[in-house]
Amino acid sequence: MDKSSLIGVILGLIAIFVGMVLKGVPLSALINPAAFLIIILGTIAAVTIAFPTSELKRVPQLFGVLFKEKKMLSVEELIPMFSNWATVARKEGLLALEVKVAEVEDPFLKNGLSMAVDGQSAEFIRDVMTEEIEAIEERHASGASIFSQAGTYAPTLGVLGAVIGLIAALGHMDDTDALGEAIAAAFVATMLGIFTGYVLWHPFANKLKQKSKQEIKIKEVMIEGVLSVLEGQSPRAIEQKLSMYLSNKDRGNVLTEGEMIDG
Repeated sequence: MDKSSLIGVILGLIAIFVGMVLKGVPLSALINPAAFLIIILGTIAAVTIAFPTSELKRVPQLFGVLFKEKKMLSVEELIPMFSNWATVARKEGLLALEVKVAEVEDPFLKNGLSMAVDGQSAEFIRDVMTEEIEAIEERHASGASIFSQAGTYAPTLGVLGAVIGLIAALGHMDDTDALGEAIAAAFVATMLGIFTGYVLWHPFANKLKQKSKQEIKIKEVMIEGVLSVLEGQSPRAIEQKLSMYLSNKDRGNVLTEGEMIDG
């Protein structure tokens, strides 16, 4: 479970509901089926028009990405792994890593190491793995754009809902109380549009982009690690090379642990 996504949604709802109460607005004002229909169904309709069915089918999966933590190897885990493989390769040759291939669970890393063991050139391995990363980036960008577009449409539909509500309110010009209630109800659609757009859809899009960056970073480390092992670099050199993907603090910890192991 990605706690930050869940906590963010909960805090957003609390901000709206508590803010309404503090402003003296009754929560019953949100009971406005027309506003929900215009904003929610309208946003779904706009997104459906904007994207092909093949991409829309991935929406449930995207929600899973948003609210679940994907199990990935960290840079801190990869560095000693490649260091160990480099030691084996330098002592026994690349073919000795064939046993290690079966132990790797990550498909991307497994494929890269398998190509290295099979004797493929460094240039070929880099090209294949880089092309896969580019395909992943394109797929991730497409998923994030669905939520980004929803965040653009929702506030505009909120304005549309307010206009419709005001048109209905004009029919109560002879009744001041009814006119006031109708105008208040009209702006519920605007509130829902802004809330869903800027508290849900746009942040969801940004979360997907950030998770994509993290995944791509890990895959780039995998490429460098596999190629370093293939080129016969020393474990120490690999540790120093891959630690560049870490912060200064984490980099120092990893290198220190590597020195302790070597010693």
